[in-house]
Amino acid sequence: MTQALADMRRDYTRDGLSEAQAPSEPFALFHQWFADAVKTEQPPVEANAMTLATVDQDGRPHCRILLLKGLDTQGFTFFTNYESAKGQQLAARPFAAMTFFWPSLERQVRIEGRVVKVTPQESDAYFQVRPLGSRLGAWASPQSRVIRDREELQELLKVTEQRFSDTQPDCPEHWGGYRLLPERIEFWQGRASRLHDRLNYRLQDTQWIRERLAP
Repeated sequence: MTQALADMRRDYTRDGLSEAQAPSEPFALFHQWFADAVKTEQPPVEANAMTLATVDQDGRPHCRILLLKGLDTQGFTFFTNYESAKGQQLAARPFAAMTFFWPSLERQVRIEGRVVKVTPQESDAYFQVRPLGSRLGAWASPQSRVIRDREELQELLKVTEQRFSDTQPDCPEHWGGYRLLPERIEFWQGRASRLHDRLNYRLQDTQWIRERLAP
């Protein structure tokens, strides 16, 4: 097994990333790379999948796959249960890191920064465009808590369906969005012999500083 893992490797030869290709600020490049991923990755809906890393009050790291649901000049937005494990971790330490990996393009983007809640209006606006099943699930599931079995979850969903049988579920107070305000964004393009291209943008006051990192 160990030898099999050691022999698993792939040489990246698809593309490069030079300073001449990169704008002075990172958002334009992220939009370009994301559009490329939507066209290239299969299925395309997974182009917005990213790993979110948080730290709990004891300094222990946690990570999981989430979907990016918003991007503007302020930052990167995702939605979840505020009472979940990640919600509690962000309440204790409001900083996080995101990683996007698009294997077909041999590209990776790493984002780090402070995390804030979006406004209730933003959370409600997104909640209302979710499928009905997802809206009911947000009410039914005590996310991250221990439950007896799958049947308990089905029972909770049944109660929730009955509760909203005559009305549309509104956005729960315990559910909503977070926005990661980036302080660092690194663009990684795979290259041959592990000599990858890494362009790092770091926010200094209100200006983005672009620099090349050794692979």
